[in-house]
Amino acid sequence: MTRLSVNINKIATIRNSRGGNVPNVLDAAINCQTYGAQGITVHPRPDERHIRYADVREIRPHVYTEFNIEGNPNKKFIDLVLEVKPEQVTLVPDSHDAITSSQGWDTVKYQKHLTDLVTEFQKHGIRTSIFVEANLDFIEGAAKTGTNRIELYTEPYATHYVINKQEAIQSFVEAANLAKKLGMDVNAGHDLSLVNLNYLVTQIPIIAEVSIGHALISEALYFGLEKVIHRYLKELENT
Repeated sequence: MTRLSVNINKIATIRNSRGGNVPNVLDAAINCQTYGAQGITVHPRPDERHIRYADVREIRPHVYTEFNIEGNPNKKFIDLVLEVKPEQVTLVPDSHDAITSSQGWDTVKYQKHLTDLVTEFQKHGIRTSIFVEANLDFIEGAAKTGTNRIELYTEPYATHYVINKQEAIQSFVEAANLAKKLGMDVNAGHDLSLVNLNYLVTQIPIIAEVSIGHALISEALYFGLEKVIHRYLKELENT
C-alpha cells in the first residue's frame, strides 16, 4: 500500500500568524502518527514563514514513523538535514520567495549538483528523493544522479484531473514506469486531495509514498484531523 506522509507546514503557518505556540506543531506531528499517518513531512524555507528550523530539531526525536525533510538544498538546509538525519530528504528547487513549490528539477542541467548532494546525503545514511516533473528526460537525468527515489510533482495532474482524468494521468504513468525501470522508487506530492488521490494510486500502484499537506490540513478544519487522516488512508487502502 502507498504510504501517507502528512506535511504539517500549514499548522505552523496558522501558529505563526498569531505568534505563540498555538497550534503546536510538535503535538500535531505526534497526533498525525497516532491517527495512522506513516510519515511526517516538513518543508523549512529560509524565511521560516511556516516550519522553523527549531521546529525540525524539536520534532525529530518524536517521529517514530518516517521523517521527510524537503526543501531547496542551500547550505543552511544541508547543514540541518545532516544534523537531524531524517529517514528521507526530498530536494526541491524552490526560489526563496516561492509561495509553494511550482516546478521540479531540470535534472539534466543540474545533474552534477544533484549528484554531489545525493552522494553526500547517502553517505550519512539518508534516503534521497528528487522532486521532478513527469518529463522522461528529467526522469533519466534523475537516475544518473544515483538518487533512491523521485517525487513526482503532481500539480499538473491535479489541475487537469477535473477536466479529463485519463489524459491527466498518462504522462505520470509513463514517468513512474520509467523511474521504476531505471531502479528508482516513486513518491508523489502537490495538490493531492481526497478528490484525486485514489485514482492516482490506482493507476500508479508502484507509488511508494504520497506527501499531502494543504488539502489534508484544510479538510481537517471541517472534519477533524483524526477523521481526515483515516479518510486518506482509506483512499490508499482501496488500491
